[in-house]
Amino acid sequence: MDKTLQMQRWRLILGQDSDSRLSQMNMPALSDEQSLMDSALASIYNKSGQGGFGNGKGAGHGPSSPQISRWLGDVRTLFDKELVKIIQNDAMTRCGLKQLIFEPELLENTEPDISLASAILTLKDMIPKRSKDSVRAFIRKIVEDINKLLEQDIRRAVTAAVNKREHSPIPSASALDYKMTIRRNLKHWSPELKTIVPEHFYFFERAATSAANKWTIILDIDQSGSMGESVIYSSVISCILASMSALKTRVVAFDTNIIDLTDKCSDPVDLLYGFQLGGGTDIDKSVAYCQQFIENPRKTLFFLISDLYEGGNRAAFIRRMEEIKSSGVTVVCLLALADGGKPYYDESVANKLSGFGIPCFACSPQKLPELLNLVLKGRDLSEFSKNAEKNG
Repeated sequence: MDKTLQMQRWRLILGQDSDSRLSQMNMPALSDEQSLMDSALASIYNKSGQGGFGNGKGAGHGPSSPQISRWLGDVRTLFDKELVKIIQNDAMTRCGLKQLIFEPELLENTEPDISLASAILTLKDMIPKRSKDSVRAFIRKIVEDINKLLEQDIRRAVTAAVNKREHSPIPSASALDYKMTIRRNLKHWSPELKTIVPEHFYFFERAATSAANKWTIILDIDQSGSMGESVIYSSVISCILASMSALKTRVVAFDTNIIDLTDKCSDPVDLLYGFQLGGGTDIDKSVAYCQQFIENPRKTLFFLISDLYEGGNRAAFIRRMEEIKSSGVTVVCLLALADGGKPYYDESVANKLSGFGIPCFACSPQKLPELLNLVLKGRDLSEFSKNAEKNG
């Protein structure tokens, strides 16, 4: 084995406390990936013996930091499967998760906490049979709280937006909007003919009674470890939207693989169990999959819910997003749907997407009904996104 690599591995094993001694031996710097590994390992194998996420009080006081679900996802990305199993087991013991998952009565008496729920969902494949009902009940409590918070406002916002007489790309003489057609074509006045020669006509949308006239809402949801809380909110919102007859709702989850969860939208808990939190990310592949559901671009709303850290073809992903936006689709990138903690995302990708007119911002759950109302009415989101990030 190369001596440099050997020393770097010893540094990862010994941890940050060994820095001073190893520096005397001309210790080579850790690579970027090794630094991520070092941070992930330090979170549970620090000197005090307590996990970096928990508060050290044992079961019943589970971790409330959103970092833990992100950390679990990082571990799956950075280490091979056998090491992941060992690290996860140690994390469960040191962070107080193991007792919660293996002793149902403790979970039943734990106050609902969305960060804890996202961590448990990440580990759901490790939950023993005797605890499964308690875990589902715990998750359902949180889902019901979010549903109470959002359902009526979302329904009201969507109904108010889709019932308005919006403009349609479908030509119809009886539905011609004369005022807008004239106003938008004034620049095409012909002095020779002494009249306006319209290059584009605008038509009012008729009542959205047929399937062809419905709005299509596509939620493309990143299920990497950093998105735990966002996945929970997205699941509830997806089910609310899917239950509305005025909309066609499609729900897709992705990491390096793609899962179409549309058929699970009748129950947000079932939908949540369809997610596989953790692992890598291939956003471009998922966005490409979603493109097939865009039938009428001007009546399609595409939500990409992601931290934008692309593990696949980043350039292709950015080009594809620009292509979808240019086709007439309303595209919004939500960096987080949780109302706590600082957004965690790739700023360079967000800036590129913003340059195409794709708003990228974090949005608290309470602001989502207003957001839906604005996008379905075709309103500009620049002011909304500024306020959303300011009020977080």
